[in-house]
Amino acid sequence: MNILLTGASRGIGEATLAALTDAGHRVVGHSTAGSETLVAADFTDPDAPRCLWEAAFERLDGRIDVLVNNAGVFEGVADNAGDEEWHAAWAKTLTINLQASADLCRLAIASWRGAEGGGRIVNVASRAAYRGDSPMHWHYAASKAGMIAMTKSIARGYAAEQIYAFAVCPGFTATGMVEEYIASRGGEKLLADIPLGRPANPDEIAETIRWLASDAPPSATGAVIDVNGASYVR
Repeated sequence: MNILLTGASRGIGEATLAALTDAGHRVVGHSTAGSETLVAADFTDPDAPRCLWEAAFERLDGRIDVLVNNAGVFEGVADNAGDEEWHAAWAKTLTINLQASADLCRLAIASWRGAEGGGRIVNVASRAAYRGDSPMHWHYAASKAGMIAMTKSIARGYAAEQIYAFAVCPGFTATGMVEEYIASRGGEKLLADIPLGRPANPDEIAETIRWLASDAPPSATGAVIDVNGASYVR
């Protein structure tokens, strides 16, 4: 299959790129700055999602079968920050985490409607969508809750056209971004909230994404898979 994967330069995205490639798929990966192998797109630019889609479409010979929305930011802002700082933090997080993903979903659906075979969307959300996050991260939790609602809306709206949508909700994952957060919140005390006793590793999330992208049955469309060591169960 031909796959577009956003946020492929590190952590979950890097592991997912490897998992999908090892499984024999053709993958165009993305990062903000780009590289010799990754397409550059800065999602703070409203034109970036379309530019990325078109670049990936060309690289994949005019057919994208799966979209994986993994790119995101996790940046705190205090509830007593000034209005300008507060609004800027919310705007950046919602633009990158939710709006860019929505734009890519819309482009994918437009490409697949009426085409043979349909397509699949896998959105990487967070357990924060359901249980919330810290007082510094209202905007992050809100963006991921929006991603879940979007995923379910797509699943309900387009299943009859063989367009399927899934989401993954990691908890703490052993990437540099989360390791810094854990250290800032007391380390071992925070880990005690995870019954498994450790964060997930990126390969565990990547394998879940790979399965949803290629092997999950159509009847699973709309599913949200928790991969968080039982730190949040629904």
